[in-house]
Amino acid sequence: MTQLFLPYRGFCARKGMQMKEVVLEDVDISKALADYITTHHIHNIVVGASNRNALTRKFRNPDVPTCLMKSAPEYCAVYVIYKGKAITVRAAKGPAPANGIPPRQFPVPESPHRLPDQGEGSVRNPFSKGSWRGHIPPSPRSDRSLEAFHGHIKTPSRDRPLSTAKTAPSDALLEYLDSSVRPPRSSFSRDSSDEIDLTKSMDFQAMDFGHLTDPSSASPESPSSAGQRDIEAEMKRLRLELKQTMEMYNTACKEATIAKQKAKELQEEARKFEERKHAEEAALALVEMEKAKCRAAIEAAEAAQRIAELEAQKRLKAERKAKREAEEKKRALDALAHSDVRYRKYSIEEIKAATSYFTESLKIGEGGYGPVYRACLDHTPVAIKVLSPDASQGRKQFQQEVEVLSCIRHPNMVLLLGACPEYGCLVYEYMENGSLEDRLFRRGGTAAMPWGVRFKIAAEVATGLLFLHQTKPEPLVHRDLKPANILLDRNYVAKISDVGLARLVPASVADEVTQYRMTSTAGTFCYIDPEYQQTGMLGTKSDVYSLGILLLQMVTARSPMGLTHHVERAVEEGKIEEVLDPALQDWPAQEALDFARLALRCAELRRRDRPDLASVVLPELNRFRNLALAHDAALPSCR
Repeated sequence: MTQLFLPYRGFCARKGMQMKEVVLEDVDISKALADYITTHHIHNIVVGASNRNALTRKFRNPDVPTCLMKSAPEYCAVYVIYKGKAITVRAAKGPAPANGIPPRQFPVPESPHRLPDQGEGSVRNPFSKGSWRGHIPPSPRSDRSLEAFHGHIKTPSRDRPLSTAKTAPSDALLEYLDSSVRPPRSSFSRDSSDEIDLTKSMDFQAMDFGHLTDPSSASPESPSSAGQRDIEAEMKRLRLELKQTMEMYNTACKEATIAKQKAKELQEEARKFEERKHAEEAALALVEMEKAKCRAAIEAAEAAQRIAELEAQKRLKAERKAKREAEEKKRALDALAHSDVRYRKYSIEEIKAATSYFTESLKIGEGGYGPVYRACLDHTPVAIKVLSPDASQGRKQFQQEVEVLSCIRHPNMVLLLGACPEYGCLVYEYMENGSLEDRLFRRGGTAAMPWGVRFKIAAEVATGLLFLHQTKPEPLVHRDLKPANILLDRNYVAKISDVGLARLVPASVADEVTQYRMTSTAGTFCYIDPEYQQTGMLGTKSDVYSLGILLLQMVTARSPMGLTHHVERAVEEGKIEEVLDPALQDWPAQEALDFARLALRCAELRRRDRPDLASVVLPELNRFRNLALAHDAALPSCR
């Protein structure tokens, strides 16, 4: 704190003025100054202006000079200086109170030099600490400045302390403040940030104290020799202190520079350390990610190995099963080939005699295989199917049908009574009501079948078809199921015929995934499974599609061409009665709708969308048959 006031001591010494340093401690600077002025009856106070622009003054609290201009007593004149000039002056508006406390007195050494006694005054620095001891003779400039405003400030005598003048400041006082308060540029200046540049203000070489030590430069009215010695001693002490202060300051600057450099180095090291730390963390994270990927790859490889082992086991089991089934099939076929013939062989003469040499009057039908005749053999009505000489694949179909029908027996399969292998003639049991196609379209003027009979026939056809699908050792697919191949006996019991296109397929066709591939399709166009027709993949559900078309014809008595589209649209629009067989007027509406929906499900284009014959289709058809039987039991029997 002592070093801070060294420049101001020099200023006052050059002016021949006494000064006293006072340090005020308070949070509010302007309030502390106002209280000090009031307590000590200060008549004049000089403060520095705040270096702030209009923008900072708008957003910040008022500065010290502004607050002091408002809070200082009226008897105190306030001078605000900036860059050595008084920029604001608030003149005293009245005298000090009579009962005020007089200002503190401090001794002044005896000196023959006296200021003009036209007025009294004192200059106090509220920011100074300590005291300036001894009288400093004023310089010639100081004498001229003081003479300029005599009548306002007068120097007190040796025995009387300095007191505050009672008169208001004048232009002479302002001129004196302007000339005396402005410090030398080489020793003290205010920068743009309103801070003291200690490097400039404490420059020992720039300080001008020569006139203080040179006795010849003093006024003719010099103090006593004792006072001169005290002043010289004090000045020497001040020079020494200032020199030491400058050395300390230079040392502090060097240390600050070194510390700043070290701080920068430490910051750089810290930054590099953080970078290395982040890089290490990133590397560790990358390593962890690679470890996780490696673990995932190992787990995936282990899982793939387990799956491969399971697939190998499944494949081995499938191969063993296929081998076992192939052996069973071979044994069954060998047994069938070497077994005794299960049908009666007729000669061609017996066939000709029974058909009256194939007369047209006994002809009851015509198919792709050949004509069908009604005859009587062994006093039993029979139907004889004769192979046409120009029928392609006829011999193969004949052999296939003989092999199939001679090995199976079922109430819903037509019975093979015998055959003439040399001429390709097949002898069946005679079915009095002909084919289902003839009855649906009422050929020969027959009456329309009741809906109950139709439901019963549908269940019987599905039963016979399921029997073919469940044959051992391998399922049998009919491939040509249609109303023309469904025969009806005298009691309208349905029996499936024309199994010449039937095909033995591997047992795996029951699975929806694996199917048996045929090189060429066979069957009637509108009844062929679309997937079988496109891909040649044959399965038991190929017959389910044909069954669906057959069921739709049973309730509509319409041609199969585009039938699924018409029925589906009628079901969606709730107009199923518009597509039902108009020959019947007593259709049960709900049962007919359910029957049509089941038929549409069987006729789905994709095989996987069709229901299972054993678990879904046949139980539903049996329900319809039981409903028909219950209805017939409640009504008189109709033929």
